[in-house]
Amino acid sequence: MKRERMNLRIFEGDATIIDRSGADSLIPVQEANEIIQGTITQSAVLSRGRKLANMTSKQYKVPVLDMLPIAYFVNGDTGQKKTTKQAWDKKFIVAEEIAVIVPIPESVLDDSEYDIWAEVKPRVTEAFGKVIDGAVLFGTEKPSTWRDGVVATATKAGTVVTYGTGDDLYDKIMSEDGVIAKVEDCGYFVNGHMADISMRAKLRGLKDTNGNPIFKSDMQGSTNYALDGSPMNFPNNGAFDKSKALMISGDFSQLVYAIRQDITFKLFTEGVVQNTDGTIAYNLMQNDMVALRAVMRLGWEIPNPINSLKTDKTKRCPFAVLKAGE
Repeated sequence: MKRERMNLRIFEGDATIIDRSGADSLIPVQEANEIIQGTITQSAVLSRGRKLANMTSKQYKVPVLDMLPIAYFVNGDTGQKKTTKQAWDKKFIVAEEIAVIVPIPESVLDDSEYDIWAEVKPRVTEAFGKVIDGAVLFGTEKPSTWRDGVVATATKAGTVVTYGTGDDLYDKIMSEDGVIAKVEDCGYFVNGHMADISMRAKLRGLKDTNGNPIFKSDMQGSTNYALDGSPMNFPNNGAFDKSKALMISGDFSQLVYAIRQDITFKLFTEGVVQNTDGTIAYNLMQNDMVALRAVMRLGWEIPNPINSLKTDKTKRCPFAVLKAGE
């Protein structure tokens, strides 16, 4: 059979193809089946502080040692033995409420391909952590019944070290007048640190007198970072105020908290949501909306009992602060 030869003729001009732009409307696009979010950050205070038993009422009384017994030498065989006493003070943890309401139209829930509530709840939990950390550490928007924050308490006790331009960071942390020594002078041992995330860059090059880094990453331990052997946190929920403190070091067993009501979620399909001036923002039934309400109640305290090294409670604090200077 004779094979015919086919001649291909190319017309003047550039050769063309059906490219991606031309067939874009025909090419299916794979959509991500999850919403990309940042890391969910929990409360640094609740993870580092010491949790007491859950509260059964609004107030929780904490007995605190306030006076130490004193021993005496007896003067000779017939000397009289002296008496002494020991006394306790009481501090109260007052539970206050944290809450938020998240309203959303039912039509949005119906039309969404995602579990919106599953996306919202972790972020609400993170917002609670931010509020708690800000109030406990810096007194940010704290309830009037709560005590001063950790930074204000350290400031009143004089356990603050200023780190200015040209200062040696190692000395400000590790020397006899450093942050750690301030805590030890009050009769406590540092067992943890919290710092603004900007401190990581400052600490990475910090070495002891033997040239060993004092700031280490520990992939085997329970914490990712340690400073001078104590675990270190870098809260990144937005609560850490570096204008007030670069780092907080101390005995975190002296930061105690108690929960009256753990965070709970409740979904409402009826009711009204009011603005702060009392006007109605949403009528759930009339606007075909639902609202997720989150509530939590807790309180905290710094017991700061008397010890033999620092008997003056106005100058005794289990925490010290490194703050930025000029």
